[in-house]
Amino acid sequence: QVPLVESGGGLVQPGGSLRLSCAASGFTFSIYPMNWVRQAPGKGLEWVSSISGGGIVSYADSVRGRFTISRDNAKNTLSLQMNSLKPEDTATYYCTGAGARRGQGTQVTVSA
Repeated sequence: QVPLVESGGGLVQPGGSLRLSCAASGFTFSIYPMNWVRQAPGKGLEWVSSISGGGIVSYADSVRGRFTISRDNAKNTLSLQMNSLKPEDTATYYCTGAGARRGQGTQVTVSA
């Protein structure tokens, strides 16, 4: 099973923005809900956002209004636009869904 592949993380100052991407393959991407989750150092997995195959979205309270999830079913790609980043957003971000194997994640560090 091909794992999901996340990218786009990095170091950003508080208030900055990043756009994460997740490349999927090996399954019919368009029919599955997809998710972003994150894991901060020393903490468990935290759900961030989900999007249905048809584009219905939901967000954790901690990111609503700052993050935007989207998908391109033609390109089998999931994205997460993150604005107004805060130090507490620092974590490794993973995309999940469709029972696909989780990838390595992408590190987001928000620090001055």
